Amino acid sequence: MKDERKLIVIALGGNAIKQPDEIGTADNQFKNVGLTCEQLVKMNKLGYKLILTHGNGPQAGNLLIQQEESKLLVPSMPLDVVDAMTQGEIGYIFQNQLQNAFRRDGREIPIAALITQVLVDKNDPDFDNPTKPVGPFYTKEEALELQKTKDYLVKEVKLNKEKGWRRVVPSPEPIGLVEYKIIKVLLEAHVIVITSGGGGIPVVKQHDGQLVGVEAVVDKDKAGQKLAELVNGDIFLVLTDVEHVYLNYNKPNQKSIHKITVREVEKYLKDGQFPPGSMAPKIEACIRFIKAGGEKSIITSLDHAIDALHGKTGTVITQ
Repeated sequence: MKDERKLIVIALGGNAIKQPDEIGTADNQFKNVGLTCEQLVKMNKLGYKLILTHGNGPQAGNLLIQQEESKLLVPSMPLDVVDAMTQGEIGYIFQNQLQNAFRRDGREIPIAALITQVLVDKNDPDFDNPTKPVGPFYTKEEALELQKTKDYLVKEVKLNKEKGWRRVVPSPEPIGLVEYKIIKVLLEAHVIVITSGGGGIPVVKQHDGQLVGVEAVVDKDKAGQKLAELVNGDIFLVLTDVEHVYLNYNKPNQKSIHKITVREVEKYLKDGQFPPGSMAPKIEACIRFIKAGGEKSIITSLDHAIDALHGKTGTVITQ
């Protein structure tokens, strides 16, 4: 019998794992993910099939620092391996906490965290002009010292209300997902899949067909969109730290967007309404999902996700 339930691909923001005022201990992450999973159980009870994807920015940044500081004692790992390590770390935490949340609800649901490789183009322009911030904020003096002593590429960036200097790495566009057929098989077996975490592990295909990892970080929302497209998702749900997308964000004439078409939101994107590095890639991912045949994209906060699925809040983007 064919499963007629709608499939939601959920792109979870960093606040689902680590709050801004936390240092990101294991206890912090388990607690936050546990609260997130209570919401995911509610979505499942509404009758939706679920795929989860998530970011890894703070975790990858911390692990890169650990790699750098300990390289005289143990071999340091390249960025693609760091991506894999954090994907496994966060996947485990979500798998564990989601299983526990379902058990508290009196149900045993099969859940699998899958290590995922994302195809990118070796000629992507971001390899020549890296744009993706990773790790903590630094003062200008600290950043320039790291550039000098550790060969970091650093840039001044603004993310939401925070501004400062950060290390940046290449962030190529995702063009494919190596394991998407395996994900489809898991979905047919009624498994909730946690995958493409942190944007996946970026790999390029060589002339002989071999896959080789590259030192980069793929944007997790764009990777989530590519995942949603390849598994024929119905709804792309981007959960972040705001209830709506806003025009004139943080200005006196700020206005929330409730329902909007692709054509309308593309105009606002072109006009620079959405900050690069925060809301802009989310909007771009949502637009791509609709153009690829998705039913709708929703952007909202985690605690408003259920109401957004009922059409009561959030920003809904449709054709």
